[in-house]
Amino acid sequence: MIKAFGILLGFQAAGNILAVVTGMPIPGNVAGMMLLMFFLVAEIISVDHVEPAAQLLIDNLAFLFVPAGVGIMSYFEVLAAEWLPLSLSILVSLLAVLIVTGKLAGLLRPEKSDGACENG
Repeated sequence: MIKAFGILLGFQAAGNILAVVTGMPIPGNVAGMMLLMFFLVAEIISVDHVEPAAQLLIDNLAFLFVPAGVGIMSYFEVLAAEWLPLSLSILVSLLAVLIVTGKLAGLLRPEKSDGACENG
């Protein structure tokens, strides 16, 4: 378990260093996740090496959102005053993500020659 957390934290640190050194416009944590994904896809690192820590984090994911929720509530007055633009931006971004995800899934899904759906 400690080895798995060490690997995850190592990739997070590598992503942060990479983002600072190169001046990439993405957060270091995201760069670290992209590095980890590359290493997993290229089979340089086995999933078995990071699975215990990843599973523990996934199992307790709800607890990790508590500090963010508490932080948001400290800006309750701002949220109450700006509820309409916030709601519209959330709705528009939700629709954009759904459309892009659907189109991308359609492009990446292999089609059968007879045009029938794979599940039925």
